[in-house]
Amino acid sequence: MTTPPLRAADILAQRLYQAGCRHAFGMPGGEVLTVVDALEKAGIRFTLVKHENAGGFMAEAVHHRDGAPAILVATVGPGAMNGVNVVANAEQDRVPMIVLTGCVDADEALTYTHQVLDHRAVFAPITKATFQLTAAGAGIVADKAVSIATEPRCGPVLIDVPISVADAPVSADIPRPVRPAASPVAPSGADAARARTALAEAERPVAIVGLDVLQDSSHTVLRAFLEQFGIPFVTTYKAKGVLPEDHPLCLGAAGLSPLADTHLLPLVARADLILCIGYDPIEMRTGWRNAVDPARQTVIDIAAVPNTHYMHQATLNFVGHTGETLEMLAQNTAVRETWADGAPDKSRAALADAFPHGDDWGPAAVIAETRAVMPDTTLATADSGAHRILLSQMWRCSEPRGLIQSSGLCTMGCAVPMAIGLRIAEPDRPIISFSGDAGFLMVAGELATASELGLTPIFLVFVDASLALIELKQRQRQMQNQGVDFARHDFAAMGRSFGGAGHTVRNRAELRAALQEAQSCKTFTVIAAEIEPGGYDGRI
Repeated sequence: MTTPPLRAADILAQRLYQAGCRHAFGMPGGEVLTVVDALEKAGIRFTLVKHENAGGFMAEAVHHRDGAPAILVATVGPGAMNGVNVVANAEQDRVPMIVLTGCVDADEALTYTHQVLDHRAVFAPITKATFQLTAAGAGIVADKAVSIATEPRCGPVLIDVPISVADAPVSADIPRPVRPAASPVAPSGADAARARTALAEAERPVAIVGLDVLQDSSHTVLRAFLEQFGIPFVTTYKAKGVLPEDHPLCLGAAGLSPLADTHLLPLVARADLILCIGYDPIEMRTGWRNAVDPARQTVIDIAAVPNTHYMHQATLNFVGHTGETLEMLAQNTAVRETWADGAPDKSRAALADAFPHGDDWGPAAVIAETRAVMPDTTLATADSGAHRILLSQMWRCSEPRGLIQSSGLCTMGCAVPMAIGLRIAEPDRPIISFSGDAGFLMVAGELATASELGLTPIFLVFVDASLALIELKQRQRQMQNQGVDFARHDFAAMGRSFGGAGHTVRNRAELRAALQEAQSCKTFTVIAAEIEPGGYDGRI
């Protein structure tokens, strides 16, 4: 039997497989059928979703578990446009994503305009690079896309695939070029010596830890460094869990909660040395703008890219590998007692009082009860909204990416598809998503995807019939209530209608029972936790 010739799409798919990709998500149209076929033949499972935006979040969640680039597939025109939000999210959340879109051939586009638009022009501002696939260069395009997407800082890359190019026969794939990874580097010279002196002399050091530490796999070095020099630390939401959050030096996550900031920012202001370790301020609220002052504090940036964000200025700006740089700083540096007045411990206690776990009911009680019932191995996802701010302070993580969310773009509708992606990647671990009712409504169709795949995540919905965070801001500005409230819907019934289980709960006992039942359920479960409007007042 004659082996069919390789197509350009086969070369593309095989290179993505070699990069570690095993899953792709999207919704096919005629223009990407060859791409989907090639992915499957290469060993990359294609999952049909109900909306491209949700497919991108599923792909991102898989990336957070297997480390390979996420793959989103979208057809020409409206399919590609449906993915714009999640691609922009990947750019701001530093997610390596390969976006495969179908397009009509160049000659066809000269006279045929139906659904035709310039995908590369649309995606150029929200990707690291865009390519149009060619038959002879399919392997090179694929390798370049993966390399660009995964080099610091990570991000999305678009490959636009003309119909005839995808099907074009290729005589043979050229050997894949050997591309060694860039060697991790650390600073040296006068600035390095200056940084070591500042570390040795610091009496009140603080570290702000960000996503680059995860990218660099510097967890072990980071922990040893912070413990050696007695440095309390906060993390961004993306770096949450980089060290277990019950660690005595951990002050939790920072970025969006004004309430948390009332306890964290004064401590940062008192510090004489601030180490920004892999810190990417894209996910920080405006309260962290110029939160450090290099005129009276030594501020050291250690990151994958130079400080051009201007959220703060630094005394020293090191562009390099976080682990290697910390090793350099620790070398032959004397250790001294830090924070003799115990201020970090006081801040930690104040934060615990600010986010109590003992409420009878309300959003904080929902989070506290869920954390108490679910195993420590649970992986969680959070949608954007008031509940995310509260959740990110109260949900303790013992591992990196134990709670994933949209942090840079803060887009709604991400939690449900992310939970589906996590369940695909981690079929033996408990998975739970936390959504506001508005965000859940945006992606309720993906319950069908969970059902069709036989997946069993838990989808928990905070039901208060309002855009709670926006309604709170509206009241704070003494504006009339407009455009933020909607009807209360039966979310549990939605779950049952798609073949899952559904529970409506109105107290901690009902929630506990529902969570316990959901953990052994053979289908997915929707838990609608009904809370009163205004439940976030004074809590975020």
